[in-house]
Amino acid sequence: MASSSSSPATAAARKKRALTEQRFSELSPAISPEVVEALKRGGFRRCTPVQAATIPLLLSHKDVAVDAATGSGKTLAFVVPVVEMLRRLPSPPKPHQVLGIIISPTRELSSQIYNVAQPFFATLKGVSSILLVGGLDIKAELKKVEEEGANILVGTPGKLFDIMERLDSLEYKNLEILILDEADRLLDMGFQKQVTSIISKLPKLRRTGLFSATQTEAVEELAKAGLRNPVRVQVKTEAKDAAQQDLGPSKTPLGLRLEYMICEPSKKSSQLVDFLVHNNGKKIMVYFATCACVDYWSVVLPMLNLLKGSPVIPYHGKMKQGPREKALASFSALSSGILVCTDVAARGLDIPHVDLIVQYDPPQDPNVFIHRAGRTARYDQEGDAIVFLLPTEDSYVEFLKLRGVPLIERECSSDIVDIVPQIRAAASEDRNIMEKGLRAFVSFVRSYKEHHCSYIFNWKGLEVGKLAMEYGLLQIPSMPEVKHNNLSLKGFMPVSNVNFSQIKFKDKTREKQRQKVLKRKAEELAQEPPEPERRVREKPLKPKRKQTGKQRQTIQTKEDMDELTHEYRLLKKLKKGVIDEDEYEKLTGFGDSDGGGSSDGEDKGKERRRKEQKKLKQRGGKTRGGSARKFDGKSSKLKNRRK
Repeated sequence: MASSSSSPATAAARKKRALTEQRFSELSPAISPEVVEALKRGGFRRCTPVQAATIPLLLSHKDVAVDAATGSGKTLAFVVPVVEMLRRLPSPPKPHQVLGIIISPTRELSSQIYNVAQPFFATLKGVSSILLVGGLDIKAELKKVEEEGANILVGTPGKLFDIMERLDSLEYKNLEILILDEADRLLDMGFQKQVTSIISKLPKLRRTGLFSATQTEAVEELAKAGLRNPVRVQVKTEAKDAAQQDLGPSKTPLGLRLEYMICEPSKKSSQLVDFLVHNNGKKIMVYFATCACVDYWSVVLPMLNLLKGSPVIPYHGKMKQGPREKALASFSALSSGILVCTDVAARGLDIPHVDLIVQYDPPQDPNVFIHRAGRTARYDQEGDAIVFLLPTEDSYVEFLKLRGVPLIERECSSDIVDIVPQIRAAASEDRNIMEKGLRAFVSFVRSYKEHHCSYIFNWKGLEVGKLAMEYGLLQIPSMPEVKHNNLSLKGFMPVSNVNFSQIKFKDKTREKQRQKVLKRKAEELAQEPPEPERRVREKPLKPKRKQTGKQRQTIQTKEDMDELTHEYRLLKKLKKGVIDEDEYEKLTGFGDSDGGGSSDGEDKGKERRRKEQKKLKQRGGKTRGGSARKFDGKSSKLKNRRK
């Protein structure tokens, strides 16, 4: 940063504090002249604190669990002991006799360790080494190991586990030393099963070194399982400049200046570009939350007028191994430029002369924060780092301070150039930018939901409308997180008079392919027969079940009660004179259906009425019109009237 440059005296003081007075040539137990000479050729004469503490312990046959800040020189702290222990063997090893294993979590870190160790491995006569990482042909590797063997294995846990499971020709009973680098990351990435399996195949009488920048419960458990009475080495940095001493103790490397900037969501991208412009000519790493975000901003940033001519290189975990290695090599070779990346570049990578770290999106895991920042100010160098925060995330500063990572506030620029109109204009002319922007935005919102510090990074409080403007989107994507959670759309300005389906790819090949797909879909749709009208399926009649005796009795009782209620109502009408006796008998079915009453019919009717009255008395139940007693009384009156 322009405002954080240090004087030569300050830089010299920092360099002095980063190294000890202990020289490699004066260590005890002593290391061999060949290794000392290799160190001198690499520019290493004096030890860092972690090297001065760890190398003698491992050479004295002690297990170590090392907790040291990133960029403190941990790689040489275990490479030198590995080489020295193998050098002391009485005779050269057999080709398939494995004597040392170094495990690290990522391909890049394993490759880096292997390259750093090569000048030291070269001093060992009759000892061979091999790098085993993913992305290479497993059959070719198996064949090479089967035919040539290897005495030192350097690689990732997944590939090492695979090789050890498939090959019986390698022999581990004489293993001298096992190194687990970035142990916390090994476990975070889900390699615990593979690491445990690898350890189970190794002899217990060995030396083990466990190196990590952060100690977690899982690392403690691994230390208990894989180490025998380990010596714990914890290296803390000294107090920094006087301006930072009042911020409390720090776990960050010496020479690293940490800042934070709080800016509005809709202005965040413009603040980033302004910041990059003011630091033009520096070697900068910019961290984003997801691979899709890296893909998007690696296309957007170079096309902006303010950053034209600045090399912008993407780097993330979904890139194929070849392009990833090429991107890393290209950025390492640059004297100035911008690497936009994810957390795949947060651990272990030793990229030379990085001046500035920008954390545009804070990491999901707070432990990764210091690893990102540690890509600068490595060894005896100095560097700067800054994190961009939203107003709702300001408590993250106090949270980091409590974890030993103090930050200094940096004010937002007041005269920034708004880059959103330029991004939107580019998106309306190139479908590639429009689609990449939508994917990046969706992936950002979903990654925000996974923050470990969810009480600080509350995704339901995201101002989606303003964030969509920050990304330069033409429309807010349709996503469940927005639809079902009432996230704020305030601040988004829709684009009018734009048909999104008609936006073309600038790449003619891609646009031609898109048109072919659209044409094919249209033809398939035209050839499809019209869908027949859907008929409502009639439900098949269920066969009637045979009724039980109780069910039949219930139905009969209900029918009898309904009939009695009907007759009682007719009696009431007869009493009031609404109907006469002949009509009553016809309605109740007691009279002759033809209307002519014979003596036989009358007798039958009287007999039937007597039976009905008797039935009602026996039931003793109530009808809607009244009790059976009332019914009986009215029937008696009717009988008297007939007499």
